[in-house]
Amino acid sequence: SAVSSDGWEFFGASFTAGTPELKLVDAADAGNELCANNATLDPLVVAGNIVLCRRGAVDRAEKSLAVANAGGAGMILYNANDAQSQNTDNHHVPSVHISNTDGLAIKTYIAGAGADAVAQINGGTFTSIDAPWMASFSSRGPNRLSGDIIKPDITAPGVNVLAGASPVHNGPDVQGQLFQAIGGTSMSSPHIAGIFALLKQAHPDWSPALVRSSLMTTADQEVMKEDGATPADPFDLGGGHVDPSGKANKGSILQPGLGYDAGLFEYAGFTCGAELNIFTSGTCDFLAAIGVPIDPSDLNLPSIGVADLVGAQTITRTVTSVANDSGWRTYNVWANAPQGYEVSVSPSTFSLKSGMSRDFEVTITRTNATLGDWRFGSLTWSDETGHYDVYSPIAVRGALFSAPTDVTGSGVDGGTSFDVKFGYDGTYSAAAHGLEAAVVFSANVLQDPDQSFDPSDGFSNPHPVAVTGATHLRFAMPPEATEAGADIDLYLANPSGVIVAASTNGGTDEQIDIVSPTDGTWTLWVHGWLTPGGDSDYDLYSWVVSATPGGNMTIDSAPASASTGATGTVDVSWAGAVAEEWHLGAVSHSDGSNLLGLTLIEVDNR
Repeated sequence: SAVSSDGWEFFGASFTAGTPELKLVDAADAGNELCANNATLDPLVVAGNIVLCRRGAVDRAEKSLAVANAGGAGMILYNANDAQSQNTDNHHVPSVHISNTDGLAIKTYIAGAGADAVAQINGGTFTSIDAPWMASFSSRGPNRLSGDIIKPDITAPGVNVLAGASPVHNGPDVQGQLFQAIGGTSMSSPHIAGIFALLKQAHPDWSPALVRSSLMTTADQEVMKEDGATPADPFDLGGGHVDPSGKANKGSILQPGLGYDAGLFEYAGFTCGAELNIFTSGTCDFLAAIGVPIDPSDLNLPSIGVADLVGAQTITRTVTSVANDSGWRTYNVWANAPQGYEVSVSPSTFSLKSGMSRDFEVTITRTNATLGDWRFGSLTWSDETGHYDVYSPIAVRGALFSAPTDVTGSGVDGGTSFDVKFGYDGTYSAAAHGLEAAVVFSANVLQDPDQSFDPSDGFSNPHPVAVTGATHLRFAMPPEATEAGADIDLYLANPSGVIVAASTNGGTDEQIDIVSPTDGTWTLWVHGWLTPGGDSDYDLYSWVVSATPGGNMTIDSAPASASTGATGTVDVSWAGAVAEEWHLGAVSHSDGSNLLGLTLIEVDNR
């Protein structure tokens, strides 16, 4: 804790020794309130004193190093906001890490007491708290790649975890320490990896998917958000907080009862449905033909996610009995429906022997949920003896309408079709925009020595594009658009000059899309992150698709109106697309008053 004989004490996180009562100063009065080591703290203010530093900008340990370099005797580090975690870092001077509210109270005290301000840091002592809470720095869902799969899968201890450490560190960390109590993915991930390894040792015949299933379905959901008071949701913790504790009894992580398995074909099918372009269309057609689920929501995970539920959707899952039993086990389902939805499961009961599998369907129907908002629920299979409770989180977001975001085609003259689904009753219309042949920028970019994007350093090329009345803006640089081994990245600035999007994939395979871009000149910067030989030639493709319908594309047929739960087909064709050119167009979907969405039509004749 940090305590003063003037009558205050604030508790925080500490892993260091304490100090006697010393003069207390504010780092803001010593030249830099962040205590950044590259910004000099005035030794005349700091030397021999305890320093109040604000969190932010640089590593926490670097702040105590700055205090030590200025001759300081201790540090009170306070958060920039109360949602941030308090961490037990190895510091260069005795330190305690406190909340923002408490830090501001100390700051006010210093301002009032002036040269008479004093404080003492008490050394770290073991303190128990209610747990678990989610860390403020923990990554949250939804999944940016595909909202139909819930991420994270699971959570594990990751704050102030005591573990062995290398005595040699790069950067500002304290040298020579064999142990640290730190936080982050570097602490949470080893818990999962170690438990995973133990499960594989106990069940060498289990696939990685089955091991993950056991981790998730037996996890603990009694977890709070970082405020310590609000229950966490699936986008915080996935299936829950991993629970390897207790004996290896039925229902434990070693004996989950049921498992959700998936292999190469299932994951390949998911990438097809998620339109990740990892496999060819022929491979995707083959997978669909042999019955492999393609819809991303149908990937056989121990969680259920639907990013755009239009009216109702039925999701399929398969469970396999991994129970250590010789007889039949009967399971019954309990569904906790997300608010504003109804959930039905068929069958609602089944019996399995060990090694047997069973499909079931989960139908989620929107009743009055707010469109565009995520809602959470769960589904649990419990056996009749009470030994097993197999838990799955549910996350769903309602939508009025769904259609593919991208459809591909080829040919000077050609056509394609796609399905649309409605979650409302009323007017519907489809309109064609384009096709637009790509505008190609050909140039050469130099190798950036520090590989850090800076538009002013000469290692990025600007390509301005004027936009007026557009519904979509796209830039692309496929691998064949530059030399082998190059890794060129794209950064996009809006008409105000603010970088609003980037594509920094490994290798050169870049694309940036902007929906309904504002009018003005957008600037695409091509950055030479890795250019073999010191420079690389490249071709940058750009398209501006007009918001006004028209061009060489035609809607041949489309649903005349919308009906909740109904699916219709839009047929589109084009004539006179340029040979050897890459084209982009769009089909806009409207309810008569509002734009519901776009389906981009990509016709590559190169």
